[in-house]
Order: sequence, then structure tokens, then C-alpha cells
Amino acid sequence: MQIPYELALGWRYTRAGRATRRNGFISFISGVSMLGIALGVAALIIVLSVMNGFQKEVRDRMLSVVSHIEIFAPGGAALPDLERTLAEARANPNVVGAAPFVASQALLARGEDMKGALVRGIDPAREAEVTDLAAEGVEGLKALVPGEFRVVLGTELARQLGARTGDAVTLIAPGGQVTPAGIVPRLKQMTVAGTFHSGHYEYDSALVLLHHEDAERIFRLEGPTGVRLKLRDLHAAPEVTQQLAHSLSGNLLIRDWTQQNKTWYAAVQLEKRMMFIILTLIVAVAAFNLVSTLVMTVTDKRADIAILRTLGASPASIMGIFVVQGAMVGLIGTLGGLLLGLAVAFHIDVIVPAIEQLLQTSFLPNDIYLISRMPSEPQAADIVPIALISLVLAFAATLYPSWRASRVNPAEALRYE
Repeated sequence: MQIPYELALGWRYTRAGRATRRNGFISFISGVSMLGIALGVAALIIVLSVMNGFQKEVRDRMLSVVSHIEIFAPGGAALPDLERTLAEARANPNVVGAAPFVASQALLARGEDMKGALVRGIDPAREAEVTDLAAEGVEGLKALVPGEFRVVLGTELARQLGARTGDAVTLIAPGGQVTPAGIVPRLKQMTVAGTFHSGHYEYDSALVLLHHEDAERIFRLEGPTGVRLKLRDLHAAPEVTQQLAHSLSGNLLIRDWTQQNKTWYAAVQLEKRMMFIILTLIVAVAAFNLVSTLVMTVTDKRADIAILRTLGASPASIMGIFVVQGAMVGLIGTLGGLLLGLAVAFHIDVIVPAIEQLLQTSFLPNDIYLISRMPSEPQAADIVPIALISLVLAFAATLYPSWRASRVNPAEALRYE
């Protein structure tokens, strides 16, 4: 099969030319453009992979405490028919687990220390169906027995109160008791059965777990205030929420994990989008270095262009030669960047510790950040657009110099040859 001469000449101009000082300089500029594209593509892949890794780590730690979907009655009241709600929720094919819960706010006190707390009454037997916290065997969770009034505290909350397993703490519920002496706060002494560590400061510093029947007595409820669900695919939560809104009976409220943490989720997506735009500009600058490379090549090859024209080459063929040359530089640079970026992204858990050991420093100190290692998660949804944008920018950079090459007048080019 015969290769079109435009392709053959374009490839030859891309890899050739160290016969003269001028050709060598053009080849050097072409190599710099190729390297710039490769580094820009690699930087995009590495940065977005690390951002994906951080997002996944924080999300997984958050979802170890927060369920994928919550169904609850308005105003913090008890569900009118718990068993029917559980049955209707489980009927959805995307739901793999369901458990009742009681949610309220209260104050937790020990001695002179007092902290605001998010109280969650759970069913320890079913909690493993909806969160990873119970599946991980949290200390004291099995000790939550109805009537014993025991609690499991977040590690940071326990540290702030100075409470340890076996210590007594006082739960102060909202809404006091009316007595002849006036309104008296409702107090209940609880025993610390254990602590949990989710890795998410917001929950470790505020969440209190107890049996839902104990919570119902403390907050004077007739039953659980809601149902928590776990899905096969956490990313399908918004869609399943819409399905449940039409299938559940009664006036119930439904929210998924993206709504519970809407500000954080939106901030992460915005930050990722802005980083993509900023780093794409680096690729664009490197790609448009091809303009200067091709302009210099066209100037250097004016005689070759004139000879080709006199032999019958059309302006479109001349343009095609230089488009091929620029596209080859962009293609090689993009492929090199993909290989480099993926190699670093998949081995960042080895590379970063090696750099930390070499420099005798720590990029993610345990006492400052939630995550002590550099996470990375390359995703095809990021990598494919990066490659396509790089190739498109490189191709766009070739158009003007190639068009100028096709406009070269053979008589003018050969006048002084």
C-alpha cells in the first residue's frame, strides 16, 4: 500500500533535519513544543487524579457515617408507619440496606464541660446495612442495649469532654419539663460505651450514637423519625431520590448525601473545573509554540515547496504536508504526556513517600490533614477530554502556517536559488 506523499513528507520534516545549524535549531524548537505538550498533559492528568483521590477519600469517610439517602418525617416527628416505609424503600432495586434512626440535637455535659451534639438513635442490629461504621466493628456499638442508656461518642467529642469508656455523661434534651417551679431542662445520665473515628472532623467532634429506643424515650417520640438507605451505586442517589419521591406513601421528606453536603460537593466540583481550565492553558501555550516552529519550517522549506508546486503539487497538498508535521508533534507530545501522567498517577503512593524521605519532610502531616498519604484515582472521564483537547489545540496551531505555505509563489521562492 502506497503512503500518500503528504504524509511521508510531513513525517520526514518532523523527524529530520540536523544537516544545517538552522535545521537543527528548528528541530530543537519542535522538540521543545513536543515536550511542553507532554508536560502539560501529564500535569493535567496528575493533578486531576490527585483531586479525584482526595474527593474519594473524603467522600468515603463522610459516607462511613452518613447514609446515601435519608427518609424522614417533617418537623422531626416520628414516622407514621415505619414498617410500610421500610418495605416501600426496600422495594426499589437500587436499595441494598435500610435501617431506622432518630435524629435530634442536644447538649452533652461532663463536669463543667458542655458541648453541642448531634444525637442519632440507631438500631445496632441493622446499622451495618446502611453505614460502614457498624461493619468496621466500632468499639461499644454492640453494647447499645435498650434501657441501658449507653452512648458511643466521636473521638474528638470524647477528647473535648475528657470522657473515656465507662465514664458518665449528661445528655440535656431540648424542650424542658413544666413543673411548679417552672421549666426544668430534661436531663439524662448516660454511660460511655465506646468511641468511633470516622476521619471526618465534623462528625467526630459532634456525633453521639445511642439505641433508637432510648432516644425515643429521651426526646418523647412514638417511634423513629426516619429511615436511612444504602444504595448499590452511591452516584445514583439523586436519581433514586426522585424515584422514591413518587413511590413512597405519606408526606415524607427525602434527601440524598449530595444534598446533605451540598456546599462541599459544589465546592469540590468548582475547584476541579477551575484547575482543569488553568492547566489546559498550559497545554494551549505549548501547543501554540507549534506556530513559531511551523513558520520557521515554512520559511526554511520555501525552495522545497516551490519545487513541489512546479512538479504539480496542489496548494491543498502543500498545506497537508505541514498539517501532518504539526499534528505529528501534537500526537507524539500527547501520547508522551499520557504515558508520563498515568505512570505517575498510578504510582504516586510510591513516588511521594520517596520524595518525602529524600527531602526529610512530610507533605501531609497527620496532625493537620485528615489524610496522611497522597491519594490518586485516574478516571477515563478526565483523561479522554484531556487527550482530545491537546490534539485539537495542536491541530488548530498548524492551520495558519500551513495555509501560508500553500500560498508560496514558486517563481518568488526560486528567484534567488
